[in-house]
Amino acid sequence: MAKLDILEYPDPRLRLKAHQVTAFDAPLAKLAADMLETMYAAPGIGLAATQVNVAQRLLVLDVSEDHDAPRVFINPELLESRGTEVCQEGCLSFPGMYADVQRKDWVHVRAQDVTGKPFEIETDGLLAVCIQHEMDHLIGKVFVDYLSPLKRTLLLRKLEKQRRHAG
Repeated sequence: MAKLDILEYPDPRLRLKAHQVTAFDAPLAKLAADMLETMYAAPGIGLAATQVNVAQRLLVLDVSEDHDAPRVFINPELLESRGTEVCQEGCLSFPGMYADVQRKDWVHVRAQDVTGKPFEIETDGLLAVCIQHEMDHLIGKVFVDYLSPLKRTLLLRKLEKQRRHAG
């Protein structure tokens, strides 16, 4: 396995739309494994392929306390959602930045595993929020897009200031 480079905002590649996965082969399985390794090392609870500069509809996540329940979603589709909740979100493409984002609190999603086998999941809470966040990446959307213009500006200024002090 190999740790991948995570794109950071405002990299324009974060705005690209991912393509449907059609080849369920060894390179795809390796990419999923590398993404999981990268996510755990970051550390994070979710990572979309577009964040590692791969324009494929693939995301990985693990919201378990012990980081021992990795999940891989390929070609995910949101079938149904309901309710709303506000959750503080962060993103590996926005290191150290957090903001309150409103999401659906229950989702029903269909996807495929690394072998191409279809599955469906109905879930709520943190897993539902994480799935929605990562699925947004696959359509070129990032969590700051949900913020008011003022909150977005303040967060992006804070991110820029953090980068100046780090570099």
